[in-house]
Amino acid sequence: MKTKKVAIFESGGANFSSVFHALTRLGCAPVVTKSIGDLQKSDAIILPGVGSAGLAMEQLMQLQAIDFLKKQQRPVLGICLGQQLLCRSSEEDDTACLGIFPLQVRKLIGPRIIPHMGWNNLVKVEEGEPLLKGVDTLDNFYFIHSYAVEIASPFSIGIADYFGTFSAVIRRDNYYGVQFHPEKSGISGLKILKNFLEIKV
Repeated sequence: MKTKKVAIFESGGANFSSVFHALTRLGCAPVVTKSIGDLQKSDAIILPGVGSAGLAMEQLMQLQAIDFLKKQQRPVLGICLGQQLLCRSSEEDDTACLGIFPLQVRKLIGPRIIPHMGWNNLVKVEEGEPLLKGVDTLDNFYFIHSYAVEIASPFSIGIADYFGTFSAVIRRDNYYGVQFHPEKSGISGLKILKNFLEIKV
């Protein structure tokens, strides 16, 4: 596998180092950056995040990254908050997001503990999706979130259940999003990251 130049976009949040170290275990040499110039030199972009939608979108605006991210031809992967930012809007802070996916991010509700934190599997995995190659409902992933993306075909390619189903994996063309943290999900998570590195556009 040819080593991709992967840019981890530091757009707000705190899990950049864990994503960086997970990618290095796969033989990748990623760069963590706030520079649009670095993103332009990359073969793929990862948009991670742990934090609030409103603050993250403000950061993207300050970095003048919104139009750039919306016009990508290279593979883009949003992780956790990063996935939510790819959607149309979020109930968190009543935030208008990037709008790449025409989907709404909604607050989790129900009698269980919020946030949804811990290990969970996918109850549905779409076959033939490059990001999910080798992944099935026996794989467990680490989640920590209070908001989640609604389910909408054909964008929902992986579905999880936490007192109600939600989109755990989404795809639109070269844009992908995962609600869980692959960088903290052991072997199952490394499958996802390895698959992302192998995606060709």
